[in-house]
Amino acid sequence: MMRVAITGASGRLGRALVEEFRGFADVRGWSRPDYDLDDRGAAARVVGLRPDVIVHSAAWTDVDACAREPQLAARRNGTAVGELARLSAAAGCRLVVVSTNEVFSGDHAGTPYRRTDPVAPINAYGATKLMGEIEALEAFASRPGALLIVRTAWLYGPPGNDFPTKIVAAALRARERAEPLRLVRDETGSPSATPDVAQGIRELILNGVAGIRHVVNAGHATRAEWAVEVLGAAGIDIATELVPATMWRRESTPPSWGVLASDVALRPWQVATREYVHSHVRLPERA
Repeated sequence: MMRVAITGASGRLGRALVEEFRGFADVRGWSRPDYDLDDRGAAARVVGLRPDVIVHSAAWTDVDACAREPQLAARRNGTAVGELARLSAAAGCRLVVVSTNEVFSGDHAGTPYRRTDPVAPINAYGATKLMGEIEALEAFASRPGALLIVRTAWLYGPPGNDFPTKIVAAALRARERAEPLRLVRDETGSPSATPDVAQGIRELILNGVAGIRHVVNAGHATRAEWAVEVLGAAGIDIATELVPATMWRRESTPPSWGVLASDVALRPWQVATREYVHSHVRLPERA
């Protein structure tokens, strides 16, 4: 049975990956304190058990915090990837690095980004994730067939505290105040359910795919369109107001267009969103 190690196993995507590989592989999840992005010995512990495949889903995904502390972001999203990649390449392990749509600038409006399109991050999070991609590619220069970089976007899923959960909570607060719910109209991306992305990653691994690939649910939406789908699934009727993203002051600027063209056929984002809301988003009675 294939041995698979998954870093960031307590995170949103990491949890889904562990569940996806259970039954198909001898899977071990790594999370803090055993695997910590700030620990320079962590990579050696993972590689030391000689897994066949390492899926590196651990990352510092707090984009505003990355903007405040770019050096720490570079350590966690860049240098730590390089450490793991070099040891993996030397030990003969296959490596999968999870990356992001934020390696793109957002100036591609109207056309989904393909894996061959030029990268140009506009914030610290995207820049440091791109740094991780580059570190991994350099480490596997002599073994390119053993490296897979998977870019994904707008992830949501258990354990919650994600966009759908926050939108439902915001809607209920707005309704209590008898106010319209403000929804961002000018940020567009690929809402992606973590179980679906995990399924796509497993498919790529089992098919021996290498290089850079995009894995997202089919279709795209503005934040407002995604929110409306969530509210409809939740059965929450509330007036809404479309506003620009600049309505909220942030330390990091996300790309206004972060849509990816998926290299794996996944179900439409609307279907995945409705299923998630029905099964995982807790609603008060008479929501």
